[in-house]
Amino acid sequence: MVVLTEFRTDDIERSQRFARWCDLTSDTLVPSTLRTDHHEDFRAGLRVMDLGAVQVSAVTYPSLVTSRPTKLVRRSDPEGLQLMLNLEGSHRLIHGGRDATSTAGEMMLFDTSRPWQGWAGADRGRVGGVLLQLPRALLPLKTDRLHSLSATPLPGTWGVGALLAGYLRQLVTGPHSYTATDGPRLATVAVDLLTTVCAHHLDAEAAVPPEVHRRVLLKRVHDFIDQHLPDPDLTPAAVAAGCQVSLRHLHRLFEDEDLTVASSIRRRRLEQCRRDLADPRSIRPISAIAARWGFTDAAHFSRKFRSAYGMSPSDYRNGRHASLAN
Repeated sequence: MVVLTEFRTDDIERSQRFARWCDLTSDTLVPSTLRTDHHEDFRAGLRVMDLGAVQVSAVTYPSLVTSRPTKLVRRSDPEGLQLMLNLEGSHRLIHGGRDATSTAGEMMLFDTSRPWQGWAGADRGRVGGVLLQLPRALLPLKTDRLHSLSATPLPGTWGVGALLAGYLRQLVTGPHSYTATDGPRLATVAVDLLTTVCAHHLDAEAAVPPEVHRRVLLKRVHDFIDQHLPDPDLTPAAVAAGCQVSLRHLHRLFEDEDLTVASSIRRRRLEQCRRDLADPRSIRPISAIAARWGFTDAAHFSRKFRSAYGMSPSDYRNGRHASLAN
């Protein structure tokens, strides 16, 4: 499992909650000062995924004011970037000569080398988001160009911004499903997506290395496949059209992968069927499970399932896979 740091103020005495939160966030994220009107009942939570040089944190807290004055920058500057994906409430930020507010679904970039002041406004009692933190040097973009994106709301609901936002939500939703060896790969995807988002808004795509473009496109293709698995007409041609690339380019993209495009679609469908069959609560007929994930021919599905898992779907549902594993 990746290294996780988890903290909830509910686990400590009320009188100590806010002070502990201030200490923890300064140590774990970046030194800053905090003020709040919720000293008497400061309810907050933090879960940090350590991916090496990159950290991804899920945070929730009530309304507060945060600042990183010049004296703190001089005292401790990790020369890093923070990207906040706003999920609940709003964030107003004065940073780099700009004053902007982000709402749910938007992202904002912070530069730890420059002072800032921010206000978090609670929605239904709390603010929530996902914070991506990394060394600025990991991005192949000029520092002065990145500065121009500070305190600028970036959309997280369309384009490559949606890819980044969806990926961050995916990480914090299931951190226990990743192993320590997954850390570098997960960090690379996060850096690639942030690089692409920043380059897009800076009109600096030419500065992005070709391998980053390739990995981001591959991520977009895999996401498209996952989102359309139930569609029986999901073919390599449909994937290419949906991702706005030529079929030839799509096949070339998969040349260094373990599976072809068609094999990847089939493998993902089979895996979803396998999970449904292993669910003891499921009462769906096997044919309905197959159809749910794009297999319109029950006999064809049964053959492919047996080839992949060494037994029929009915044997798998009846628990034979467990006895074989033991």
